[in-house]
Amino acid sequence: MKIKSAEIVAVTARPDQYPPDNMNEVAFAGRSNVGKSSLLNLITNRKKLAKVSGSPGKTRTINFYEINGKFRIADLPGYGYAKVAKSVTENWGAMMDEYFQNRQSLLKVVLLVDIRHEPSAQDVQMYDYMKHYELDGLVAATKADKLSRNQINKSTAMIKKTLGMGKEDKVIPVSALKRTGQDELMSEIAKIVEQG
Repeated sequence: MKIKSAEIVAVTARPDQYPPDNMNEVAFAGRSNVGKSSLLNLITNRKKLAKVSGSPGKTRTINFYEINGKFRIADLPGYGYAKVAKSVTENWGAMMDEYFQNRQSLLKVVLLVDIRHEPSAQDVQMYDYMKHYELDGLVAATKADKLSRNQINKSTAMIKKTLGMGKEDKVIPVSALKRTGQDELMSEIAKIVEQG
């Protein structure tokens, strides 16, 4: 799938601000410093669509992007940043619950993890959360340019094991820096959206 148009349609902190629940959605989730904004900019081929922040934990909203006028990508707020106040963390949990539970058009959540490290306890918790809502099965392993091919194979096996992924589930190594992996990721997203 080639992305010809990508537009931000809503920056939301509450459900009443979400765009209408009338178009298939795929959400992206991950830790605050995992490279989510960089990956979104890579796959949409737009340098500044998602704002890349120097200080993790900045995004506290769900940002919706309309892609090719056919489906939406929802950019979920990053989790796991220690300097974020407890009240913000609690608000994040409530926001995710509401979105996962009630968003009819949400088909899948792509979990981003750093390929160089074993998924954190929060990554595992997030993946379990996704499983609970049947939104699991696809992981993008970022920063793949930092590892050799052999290390990538070992890391993807370790990520699958740590997250308790099934045989059919996919871990796709990606690198925003080297611009690799986005075609495979977009191909998976295209299948999800088409099957709807």
